[in-house]
Amino acid sequence: MNTNSDASGNRDLSHGPTADLSAGTGSLPAGSAEGGAEEQHQVTLRGPAQLADSLPYLLGFHPSDSVVLVALHGPRGRFGGRLRVGIPKSPQEWAPVASHLAECLMSNSERRGGRPDGVVVFLCQDPGEGQTGRQVMERLRAFAQRLRLACGALDVPVLEALCVSDGRFWSYCCPDRRCCPSEGTVLALPGTSVMAAAAAYAGIQVRGTLREMKARFASRTRAPERIRETVGALDDAGSAVMSRMLTEASSRQVGQETLVLARTLLRRLGRTAPPRGSWEDADSADDALITDAEAGAVLHGLQDRETRDLLAEWMEGPEAAHALRLWRLLARRCVGPYATYAAPPLTLAGWVAWSTGDEPEARVALGLALEVDRHYTFAQLLHQACNDGFDPEKLRACLRRERVGRSGGPVPGPPRGAPAGTGGNVLSSTGGNVLSSTGGNVLSSTRRKMPRASATRIPRASATRRTSVARRASSPSGRLPSGRGGARTADRQVAGPPARPGAGRRGAPPRMRRGARSGR
Repeated sequence: MNTNSDASGNRDLSHGPTADLSAGTGSLPAGSAEGGAEEQHQVTLRGPAQLADSLPYLLGFHPSDSVVLVALHGPRGRFGGRLRVGIPKSPQEWAPVASHLAECLMSNSERRGGRPDGVVVFLCQDPGEGQTGRQVMERLRAFAQRLRLACGALDVPVLEALCVSDGRFWSYCCPDRRCCPSEGTVLALPGTSVMAAAAAYAGIQVRGTLREMKARFASRTRAPERIRETVGALDDAGSAVMSRMLTEASSRQVGQETLVLARTLLRRLGRTAPPRGSWEDADSADDALITDAEAGAVLHGLQDRETRDLLAEWMEGPEAAHALRLWRLLARRCVGPYATYAAPPLTLAGWVAWSTGDEPEARVALGLALEVDRHYTFAQLLHQACNDGFDPEKLRACLRRERVGRSGGPVPGPPRGAPAGTGGNVLSSTGGNVLSSTGGNVLSSTRRKMPRASATRIPRASATRRTSVARRASSPSGRLPSGRGGARTADRQVAGPPARPGAGRRGAPPRMRRGARSGR
């Protein structure tokens, strides 16, 4: 099988908090040739073994407990849209999920340039306790068949279906046991394949597993007494802050105090480099730098969308890396009844990651924010924008203008080393805002044509995706997502102090709204 893989444009379109659909519709230069011409690096994949090895490089991480569908275009099988979603636990869900995934892949491929000529299916799941990879493969065989039937019903054949488990892969399509034995084929050692060499040349880094990426935003504390301490500190912070947010003047003062404290924590993280080694050690070191009381004060202040929008300005330059550490840390402190308070820091983490060119982490963070609160509009809009491959430079430029408008200085350009944008508008606006939340979740874009190519193109990590949209934003202020009358985001707000969790109390602390300024 001769398959050309396009590893660029790995964008995903969520059809739910746990679904990711990448529309690999673009290609980017892998380097610069002499005289400034753009050089394209091409990779040709042959056979199931190279296909299985290419998957982490296509997604940017090792998918765990996932089904991945990849669209193929043209006679040489150029990779197009990529879809990833968690494998349903119940076999009763396999048929409807398979039909839905096939329809999503086809419709989005057509919207971006053309109907696929074929599909490659990957089922990735590690064996549970007492299981083997072959048992996982046999259990998922019916799901693979459902996916093949669903794609075939849309007149698009599945050319290959692979199960990846326990360091091996199996083919559901190849009957030749000489190349696809029943005991499976061992995956190539990391960094030894042709795809790994091409990715290293292009500057593409593959993260750990999807499970590990999600774990960076989740509390690893399991001790009940430690959780009670954190919840108690958040209760105390809420009692001190929320009672002061009942009036306009005091709420603005709370917002300013939140900004000052968040800046203090940001500088503290910036002065302390994370230890080299595992991400667990780095996150644990960050956790030790900030107390529960400090984290609680910022978390309660972040429930106000104006304060949150101001903190979104930390999206580029040296402060972006420190801000991402801070937002991860705050999300990890949202335990027990305060789990829903993680939506703002998770969304800010997704925004910073997207702004700095780290789309895999952006999708993970924004997807987690929607799992926490599926109605959090800011996360919905950013997730949709990231999924559709919009250029974040327009939103960055609007945030720069907002910051300069308050200081009265000249509008700066992107800092040196920051991802450069095309300068075009990336998101359609309603009422002049860059992101529109009219109707709850509205993003309008042109239907960009999928560029045709005959070979794989591996982008350099610093390259910029070129995008376009239907309309230009009309407002010079370029505020963050609009809510009432297109002026603000329509996210949940907090106005009252939450009661301390106790006997007979269920659920999260109430997140009430502040008069006319609130709403979804």
